[in-house]
Amino acid sequence: MRIAEVAPLAESVPPKLYGGTERVVSWLTDALLDLNCSVTLFASGDSKTRARLVAVCPQALRLSKPVIDRAVATSALIDAVATRADEFDLIHWHTDWLHLPLTRYIKTPSLTTLHGRLDLPFMKPMIQGVGNSPFISISNSQRGPLPELNWAATVYHGLPESLLSYRTAPNNYLAFLGRLTPEKGPDIAIRLAKAAKMPLRIAAKIPRGETRYFKETIKPLLDAPAVQFVGEVNEKQKNEFLGNASALLFPIDWPEPFGLVMIEAMACGTPVIAWRRGSVSEIVEDGVTGFIVDNEAEAMSAIGKLATLDRARVRAAFERRFTARRMAQDYVTCFRAILSRGRQQFSDVKTRPAMAAE
Repeated sequence: MRIAEVAPLAESVPPKLYGGTERVVSWLTDALLDLNCSVTLFASGDSKTRARLVAVCPQALRLSKPVIDRAVATSALIDAVATRADEFDLIHWHTDWLHLPLTRYIKTPSLTTLHGRLDLPFMKPMIQGVGNSPFISISNSQRGPLPELNWAATVYHGLPESLLSYRTAPNNYLAFLGRLTPEKGPDIAIRLAKAAKMPLRIAAKIPRGETRYFKETIKPLLDAPAVQFVGEVNEKQKNEFLGNASALLFPIDWPEPFGLVMIEAMACGTPVIAWRRGSVSEIVEDGVTGFIVDNEAEAMSAIGKLATLDRARVRAAFERRFTARRMAQDYVTCFRAILSRGRQQFSDVKTRPAMAAE
């Protein structure tokens, strides 16, 4: 099977630091190769991959100097795929909506994985006419705002089984990993750690548009000696950061489509304390891989019950449900269904049981 994987250009594949979608594309590309697929990756030129790389621009847009116009780069990406479309059995897009007009005019079947939130008010009127294109959701909850799309399947993310190592004896601290934005709840994580009298380590990216939030809301809370801000972390640092934590705090206040950091923590055997939003109930097995809570009082209670969780069971749940190989196998099932049915609409593909919360 000849597959084109089309990545966003904001970050390299894999990203140097932060970048969830590009990281998933990297893991998926390698896992597809291990399943004997022929894979071509369309991405930035600083990407590292075992697949054949078509470099659309020299560097990832976030790091490029001089700055590359995003509209120009995206146009070049879509054109590069269109030019070579006949070389593939299927084109798998990770660029949200940008490519959809093109898919009407090329013969090669396309599949789009939507990685972002779908509840924004402008989306419903803007997606008229794309309903026949097949889409993959990364959680069942992600579909909620747009149930009318032609959903082919839900495929949960997965990461390489050996990427992050299982840790049996963590240090006594709580971890927060993610973007420093209000919907991610870093201020809540700080309050919880202070109330629990436990150290908190924050590994996070400060988005350009959120510098004011960081300066006005988060920075004043970092004066406590037990709260440590370590900035963005790479893959090796993430292994230490998550693996040595007593728990990952995930106090989100938005419909998180997946939440990659949750399965990264689970891969280390680290349980997750997460708010009941978005995909959380599909990812976290309450009382097994962590605790699902509705407020800060319940989160405090969950911190007090961390010793009742078995870190070996947390790691085992990751191996059962969230490896890159399982993700790739589910995608191959979808690819085959699309190729066998051509452009006809179809109901949800029945893939492995691991796709659903167990």
